[in-house]
Amino acid sequence: MKKSLIAAALIAGMYIVSHAQCDTIASLCVKHITNNYISDGQQYRALLLNAEETAEFHTTLFAETIYRFAACSGLKDGNLIFRVLDKDRNVLFTNQNYRNAPYWDFKSKSTIDVIIEAQLDPDRNPGSGCAVLLIGFKQK
Repeated sequence: MKKSLIAAALIAGMYIVSHAQCDTIASLCVKHITNNYISDGQQYRALLLNAEETAEFHTTLFAETIYRFAACSGLKDGNLIFRVLDKDRNVLFTNQNYRNAPYWDFKSKSTIDVIIEAQLDPDRNPGSGCAVLLIGFKQK
């Protein structure tokens, strides 16, 4: 019984620390959703324990709308690799081709469901297992 209580307390403590860490990362990442973008109101978050794990987020991009994806982990930009895939998992974009740019703008000619994958960059030692993705759309 005592061991169960200790294990439960440790798990709860880890959850609180990781949640607070994600809050810090999200507050740093929001700088990439500039004034000419409106947030979609969500913070997509995942706790990644190592560079082999991949977080997966789903969203719909509407035709002729310009979107900005901001992806962050750790206290510095460039620690997170993200990929935008179509429903057949074809890669439409990866920031890995652009030195892990922390944000990128997209415009789709048609409405499309996409999958955004996020992975810690093993070469950048992000110092955090929390991945945060923010999405904004451009004001007309």
